Parts: sequence; structure tokens; C-alpha cells
Amino acid sequence: MEILNQNKIVVIQTAFLGDAVLTLPMLEVLAEKNPNAKIDVVTIPKNSEIFLASPFVNDVIIYDKRNTHKGIKALFTFAKDLRKKNYDVIVAPHRSLRTSLLVLFSGIKESIGFCNSTFSLVYKHPVSYNYKLHETVRNISLISDEAENRYSKYLPKVFFTDEIKQKVDELFSSFSTERKTIAIASGSIWFTKRYPKEYFITISRALINKNYLILLIGSDGEYNLNEEIRQALNENCINLAGKYSIIETIYLLTKCSLLITNDSAPTHFGMAANIPVLTIYCSTVPDFGFSPYNEKSSSVGLNNLTCKPCGIHGYQSCPLSHFNCGQKLLPENVLEKLETLL
Repeated sequence: MEILNQNKIVVIQTAFLGDAVLTLPMLEVLAEKNPNAKIDVVTIPKNSEIFLASPFVNDVIIYDKRNTHKGIKALFTFAKDLRKKNYDVIVAPHRSLRTSLLVLFSGIKESIGFCNSTFSLVYKHPVSYNYKLHETVRNISLISDEAENRYSKYLPKVFFTDEIKQKVDELFSSFSTERKTIAIASGSIWFTKRYPKEYFITISRALINKNYLILLIGSDGEYNLNEEIRQALNENCINLAGKYSIIETIYLLTKCSLLITNDSAPTHFGMAANIPVLTIYCSTVPDFGFSPYNEKSSSVGLNNLTCKPCGIHGYQSCPLSHFNCGQKLLPENVLEKLETLL
């Protein structure tokens, strides 16, 4: 499907934070192909910051599906408001039933979504979801017939305000100029995506011995996990969980030598910062299409386990109660991969 010469376009992306970041390259391609268009994005409150920082977005429309807009009546009212905005095209990379219903009730004539979306019959232009491609390329395939050949190297782009730069620059000005920094994102909402805390401690200690300063990043909910790592190391490690917004964190990463993270949203933050990223895969695999794809980055994981992958999102506990995908991926395996990136 090729979208060209449109005036008003709306994109619905109400999925997880990482999915929101991987929608940014599609917005860039949309803007390139429709230079005179106003591109709006419908998203959840948590992800609004990402799209507000995109140089290709005109307006961000908040869809609070957990609170204000919860329920079918609120959904219908929200869709009715979308209809009043007179969009030419609606694009939906999110494949949920809720998104399909928004598309249906909005009444926007030109609608584009994936064939494997729940209730995909609502889309006038259904597009095949190619499991062999990266999610960024899949998203771009919704609006361009040349996605696989031309756009696989588009990185997520955000802009940084002077206030954001000043806040982060003040942090780094307090560090010794002789010390390089490495960021570590130890958390994930899924337990089986979370590399063991003890292994992160071992890796961090090895990096500190090489004169790196460790910055532990994450959300408010990951503060305690990071603090346990910090306390085990005692010094040369700073817990920044909850202290910086998403965009502030991405700017912070631009000043780091490398990011080590689980298969989670920070992987995509690192790509937006365009720094080397090492993504650690426990229960999931890069073939799902969410790996770091900038040239500086890589991934590490065990590939010889019959139980892996056990699910695309992961679980709150190992289905087989052993968590071999994390426990058997030893710190020395990760450190060996880090050597090639550093």
C-alpha cells in the first residue's frame, strides 16, 4: 500500500512503549511521501511523550483506554470525535480489537491495517504482516511498497529541547571527563525477559574494573531492582531509575558509550540515541523482529534450548520452572560479546 499526496493522516498506536518507538520511522516515511500533510497520532498517555518529540507529528491525541476512554461507549464517542476531524487516511500498526473498532466507528474511508489484526475486515486496505521482517519494516510496509528494500535502516528520531539537554548535561558535568559511561537497563515487565540481577552485578563489576561508570536506567517501578544492583557494587554506579523522562533518557544515552538491556523498550531508546546496544535475550529471540538494527548494535542469547522461545512477550514466571534461558546465559558470554562492541 502506497500513501501519497494526502492532506490529513491519523495513525493509531496504543500498544506498548517499545512499539510506539518503532512506529517513529513509519511517521518519517509518511512525512517524506506526503510533505504537505498534517500527521496526527492517537496514543495512550504513557506513550504521548514519544510522539510529541517526533519532528514529523503535527498533533498527539490521547486515548486513555484504561481510564477516561474505558468501555465501548467511551470508545464510540472517541471515534466519533475522530470522524469530526475529517482525516483522509487512518493507519493502524496496532493489531488489537480496540484499534479495529476505533477504525470502524471513525468512519474514515481510507483505512490501512495488518491482515492479522483482530477484526481485520474493517480495513479497506489490509496489508500482510511479514513475520520475517523487523517490526520497523513491517510498520513501514503499511504505507510504502518499498519498505523492505529502502527503509530497513531508518532509525527512530526524536528532538531534544534545551531544557532536556540542560538537565542531562548537568548530570554529566558532575562526572570525571576521564570516565566513560555505560548504561544498563535491568528491568522488564516480563520476568522471563529479565536477565538475572546477580549476572548484571557481575557484568557491571567487570566494567567498573575497566574504569567505566555504570548508569542504571529505568522507570519508577524498576528503582528497587536497580538499587539492589547499585548497593552490591557500592561505588562507580548510579541508580537513575525514575529520575528522567523517556526523551530525557534517550538524550542521556547519546552521551553513553554503550547500552546493555533486556529485550524491552530501552533497546529502541538506544537506537533512537544511535549508540551501540547489546540486547540480552532470555525467553525471546531476535527473529521476532524487535532487535536493535543500527549498525553499532548486537544481541546475545542461548539458541540451543528446545523450550525457547516460550512466548513472544514472555511470562511472569518460567513455564517450566527452571528459567534456563536466563540462568545458563552466563556473564562471561555477555562480556565476550561486549568486548567486540567496546
